[in-house]
Amino acid sequence: MRYLPLAGADRSDMLDAIGVKSIEDLFADVPVAARIDKPFDLPPHSGEIEVERALAAMAAKNVSAGTVPCFLGAGAHRHHIPAAVDHLVQRGEFLTSYTPYQPEISQGTLQFLYEFQTQVALITAMDVANASMYDGASATAEAVMMARRITGRDKVVVSAGLHPHYRDCVTSFAQFIGVKIVAPPPNPAPQFEGAVELATLLDEATACVVVQNPDVFGRLQDFTPLARHCHDIGALLVVAVSEVISLGCVRPPGEMDADIVVAEGQSLGNPMNFGGPYVGLFASRDEFVRQMPGRISGETTDIEGRRGWVLTLATREQHIRRQKATSNICTNSGLCALAFTIHLALLGSVGFERLARINHHRAVKCADALAGVPGCDVITEHFFNEFTVKLSKPATDVADDLADKGVLGGVPVSRLYPEVEGFENLLLVAASETNSDADITALVQALGDVL
Repeated sequence: MRYLPLAGADRSDMLDAIGVKSIEDLFADVPVAARIDKPFDLPPHSGEIEVERALAAMAAKNVSAGTVPCFLGAGAHRHHIPAAVDHLVQRGEFLTSYTPYQPEISQGTLQFLYEFQTQVALITAMDVANASMYDGASATAEAVMMARRITGRDKVVVSAGLHPHYRDCVTSFAQFIGVKIVAPPPNPAPQFEGAVELATLLDEATACVVVQNPDVFGRLQDFTPLARHCHDIGALLVVAVSEVISLGCVRPPGEMDADIVVAEGQSLGNPMNFGGPYVGLFASRDEFVRQMPGRISGETTDIEGRRGWVLTLATREQHIRRQKATSNICTNSGLCALAFTIHLALLGSVGFERLARINHHRAVKCADALAGVPGCDVITEHFFNEFTVKLSKPATDVADDLADKGVLGGVPVSRLYPEVEGFENLLLVAASETNSDADITALVQALGDVL
């Protein structure tokens, strides 16, 4: 987007057009106590070239994940994105396409959304998927509301292994619809909170149980027994996946009898982008399709028998009927979904599995190397490409020291759980296909120096 400064005359013309005497009058409804009295310390008016240089200098102060060995994860993962992905998503017919309510001018968009849904249904082993959500966290909250509509119940059990950002999003949605959240305290122990532990929290008022696989500490679990417990009392099992590439070699939630599956699709086709925009995946069993949020692209034929695509199973009006609507999501991260679709299509089923296995291999090699560093104990036993280590020093200080040495060594668990004591020395470490042997060596050497 171009930088377009406003001159004094421009501001005066705009104020005259809307009938306001001053800019201050625009904020008359803001309580005085909420206003900032002193002016911001901002630089004076500058030209476009000067602004670009200033912003570039500010951006250069960041340690970019692409310029140093990076082992960050915790819900946002660095992966290689083929050049073809960026080239194709920037084609004008995709980049400027409008929301596909009019099928006669949106066949290209509707077709790739149909392909996207097919991919999501296949990798999650579910019956049907929608045309994407904002991100994994909001998709999880939508799943909880969907489970409430289906069961008519108001209690939700949230696993201690669910990413705290996902949990907070669920809580934010739930407080406005009268849903009670029950969540045991987080515990990074290698074997914790299986079906038996969560099953003790279930009762006849439970709408669903929300779990994550791999969970926030990197642990892998089989939730088939938990699904059985849920179904015995009429509750649903919601499985969240924050690292979608794990589905290339980890047993998919659909094969564990999950009822709703949500995921963060950022790892395919989308860079970390300092936190967004991302793309949420949403799939369910066929019997619940009418309660799914968002859009669904369906295949059909026209009056001449030609193959085509339309939005199906829900009218446009359903999405703008406030409390009567299945969901009030207003868009579907379409361009990010397209990037996901292109990347996964380029990989194919064989490439997707190979990419997942490379990720796991890299993580195992990294964990084995870190286990030999004095003061570093790998505490996660079964993981995909992310695991938790316990350090002999506070993880926040260690992460800062590693960054000073040119290594982004991981995410301190205390940043995710600032209110929980005892997590100060825990560090989440993620490895992917982008991490070379040299990167792992740099991490091991730097961590050994810091500890």
